[in-house]
Amino acid sequence: MTVNINDNTMSYLPANDRYDQKTNYRRCGRSGIKLPEISLGLWHNFGGVDVAENGRAMLRYAFDQGITHFDLANNYGPPPGSAEENFGAIFKKDFLPYRDELIISTKAGYLMWPGPYGEWGSRKNLLSSLDQSLKRMGLEYVDIFYSHRPDPETPLEETMMALDRAVRSGKALYAGISNYPAELTKKACAILKQLGTPCLIHQPKYSMFERWVEDGLLAVVEEEGVGVIAFSPLAQGLLTDRYLHGIPADSRAAKSWGFLKAEQVEPALAKVKLLNDIAITRNQSLAQMAIAWLLKDKRVTSVLIGASSVAQLKDNLAAQNNLTFSDAELKQIEAVLKA
Repeated sequence: MTVNINDNTMSYLPANDRYDQKTNYRRCGRSGIKLPEISLGLWHNFGGVDVAENGRAMLRYAFDQGITHFDLANNYGPPPGSAEENFGAIFKKDFLPYRDELIISTKAGYLMWPGPYGEWGSRKNLLSSLDQSLKRMGLEYVDIFYSHRPDPETPLEETMMALDRAVRSGKALYAGISNYPAELTKKACAILKQLGTPCLIHQPKYSMFERWVEDGLLAVVEEEGVGVIAFSPLAQGLLTDRYLHGIPADSRAAKSWGFLKAEQVEPALAKVKLLNDIAITRNQSLAQMAIAWLLKDKRVTSVLIGASSVAQLKDNLAAQNNLTFSDAELKQIEAVLKA
């Protein structure tokens, strides 16, 4: 894989006012860490198939706005690993002097290399993957290391002991879990607490169109003092004005490697249009309203957004300007979602 970062670009000096109320921060569960209400995810648009300078521009803009949390995983790309490689190249050129201002996370659990040890939740997979991720990014440690998904065939104790080992080795500062259902989250938190490495954060898929976390998980994380960072808050772009008039050629639904498929767009359009109408009455874009809708719940520490341009990132960050909903608005939104 070749990472093309233009060496002729001017050296980066972040905005001096990046912490002057440009973004808000929330405490992550009952920990000592605060995260920005909106964090930047590198799941899409930072891989080997993308323009690295575009990703670099988004990372720079995000940090200038006080966004301190960048989220990755071993398999982000495509191809797998390329998002970490690109990030590592950008980090070395732009962000190395500011390492202590950043929260950088990565994950392991989905398929990354061939053979029986290249995925899931074994100690072998998690710790080997963490070493690979650190090498790709050129980091001594990550701030958060996640078990990316529960493994039905590996004892939960083994997976949690691997996270504990990652922290005790100094290769991660905090442990997290992602995509774990409520009951398994409760058990994982109990094991980690017993090991002396409390679970910092849970990263579930959560949006207006994906609400499984409301059926028990949010109650568990609140009880356990664990933070929540919601991924896919815009349902892969469905909860934006992107598809109101068809499928743009440069959209996720038009890409062969994307997770959002063209056939998923049409069935959702009626609800999307009604939600967009509500957003307009709030003087927000639909994306801004969808982000604000998640942040109305104080159990949600941060919302993890993906962006394809600085302009899109700027629009999403503006969601923080209006996080308040009237009862009437919430009832309108609920009526659309349940229709």
